[in-house]
Amino acid sequence: MSDVSQQRWTAVDDYVGPLLAPHDDVLEAALAASAAAGLPAIQVSAAQGRLLQLLAQANGSRRILEIGTLGGYSTLWLARALPARGTLVTLEFDPMHAAVAKANIARAGLAGCVTLRVGAALETLPRLEAEGAGPFDFAFVDADKEHMAEYVAWAIRLAAPGALIVADNVVREGAVADAASTDARVIGVRRMLAQVAADPRVTATVVQTVGAKGYDGFALIRTAG
Repeated sequence: MSDVSQQRWTAVDDYVGPLLAPHDDVLEAALAASAAAGLPAIQVSAAQGRLLQLLAQANGSRRILEIGTLGGYSTLWLARALPARGTLVTLEFDPMHAAVAKANIARAGLAGCVTLRVGAALETLPRLEAEGAGPFDFAFVDADKEHMAEYVAWAIRLAAPGALIVADNVVREGAVADAASTDARVIGVRRMLAQVAADPRVTATVVQTVGAKGYDGFALIRTAG
């Protein structure tokens, strides 16, 4: 990836972001609070947030699951896609990240429809199932890539018929195509994709993306319905 390419991709995001996802005080405050708390700036871009919102709306999602909250920026985009009485459950491992996200969610006036669960997702997900949470119409998986196969398997397990699951950061600047990679994140993504490809209950694809976040992509998975 050349510096010129990255500058061009960022310029396009800088153009379409304000045009199609105009300035929003609540979203900007969430980003500022995350930065002030020292959270890594790895949240989705505004254009990607709008895409998540559109996908959730297009799917008529009433119940949304998010695995990986960070500061709650993507959570806000997804929660805004919900209809009246819709709900969103978001899972975050790091208590400090969760505290920032909780404040951002409350500031946005969305605490009534968003439930934030703190702890390891692979421990929380079985509890959600035991509690009868879901089935979920939409899931966004954006946590550590080493365990992406397990996260996606749980998202499918908790999904409603015809649910849509988006798994982020799966292209890894093209590294996903390297079968010899020793990067645990690449191995985790490849394991997830192989698992999905072999699962007759779902249909999936991978979309490569470029933008302010660089060269990456997401997996789009739909359960049979």
